[in-house]
Amino acid sequence: MSGIQRGNGLHQEAIRNSVDLAVALGPQEPFIAALQSHNNQEMPPPPRLPLKLSVLMAAYNEAPTITIAVEGVLAVAAACPCELELIVVDDGSTDGTWEQLRQIDDDRLRLYRHDRNSGKGSAILTALTAATGTHILPFDADLEYDPEDIPRLIRPVLRGRCDVVYGARLFGFNTVYQSYLYAVGNRFLTRLANVLFDAHLSDLHTCLKLIPRSMVSELKLNSPGFGFDTEITAILLRRGVRPFEVPISYYSRPRARGKKITWRDGVTCIRILLRVRLQRGIGRNPESEASLVYTTAWDDGGATEPDAPRVISASA
Repeated sequence: MSGIQRGNGLHQEAIRNSVDLAVALGPQEPFIAALQSHNNQEMPPPPRLPLKLSVLMAAYNEAPTITIAVEGVLAVAAACPCELELIVVDDGSTDGTWEQLRQIDDDRLRLYRHDRNSGKGSAILTALTAATGTHILPFDADLEYDPEDIPRLIRPVLRGRCDVVYGARLFGFNTVYQSYLYAVGNRFLTRLANVLFDAHLSDLHTCLKLIPRSMVSELKLNSPGFGFDTEITAILLRRGVRPFEVPISYYSRPRARGKKITWRDGVTCIRILLRVRLQRGIGRNPESEASLVYTTAWDDGGATEPDAPRVISASA
């Protein structure tokens, strides 16, 4: 018998077996109808897990963008699989930023104000003291970052893959840099941090850092200006924490539209990296690492009711 004849015989036998199986099972209409009815049912929304996100926003003379930035973060809360609060600290603005913030009426928004400018780091630390969430996420008020990236940062935590998530600006992908020097400077400082701490970060100075609030509260942070971003990442790397990076979009603004970072901030960042690397007593903390395992049983002890807008002394 030829190979073709054997193949035809096997094919015909398979058909006969399929027919016999269909006869044995009997009519399938009720099963099919029930399956179609199940598929046509509207799926319930995913349950809101007890993770709570505190978005921390520092603003200094951001009147042209502050309202859009705040409303953008609040609008994306509906797409987040967790509760969200937004804490904005006006860092002594003189251009009407504070007045615009006072006009936004939303229960999820909490406002604070420094009586004079004291730096981005100081403003974020003020917001941190008012945060009630399980995790914190700094977010700039200048529209360089997209609020729609926030849910993407939360998902790895909810899936149990990690505790710390960074939104990485991948150069050449969904990013716009107005200055070559800014891009090269960030690459250089990121590479320096990787060498000093034996890490492999893609973006040292991203603003979007999703970190457990309990972890941040343990860190001794004292950089009042833009060096805050460098300091918090350097200490985490020194303690052995390796952030899980998620790609985000980024559209930078030029100095003509309010960009405040200068080359002096770059020099400060180098000093901070070296200081953290050489400083003693910042090594791995096994007890701290063990406490970072995420559980769905969120303890909201210590949470407080939203405060009214407050003016805080910049020296506080």
